[in-house]
Amino acid sequence: MFGPVTTVMTFAVDPERSARWWAGLLGAEVHLDVDGESVYAWLTVAGVEIGFHQADDDRNPRGGSPVVYWAVTDLDATRGRLLTAGCVHHRGPLTVSAGRRICQIIDPFGTVIGLEGP
Repeated sequence: MFGPVTTVMTFAVDPERSARWWAGLLGAEVHLDVDGESVYAWLTVAGVEIGFHQADDDRNPRGGSPVVYWAVTDLDATRGRLLTAGCVHHRGPLTVSAGRRICQIIDPFGTVIGLEGP
């Protein structure tokens, strides 16, 4: 019934700035769709579109969104790199089963991101 996740969209006050920050960390190209004052910026990583849409308190507020977890090969190293780059600690790391750990960080734009790996 369901296929793979193809797009993850977050809402940001400055979508282009958010996308460029993540693109710099991930070595990805930023794409922009500008419609008047509204901006949708995105990058593609491992076949998944990571989108940043204009936050709007009436239609697209920040927060309250699902947390997306990225599979990583070294949770501690990846978490350290993100914290050094400007993210802040949110939760974890927690061991959820043998060999499986998770944590959450908050990027400089208020988006909660999960990491999952050994």
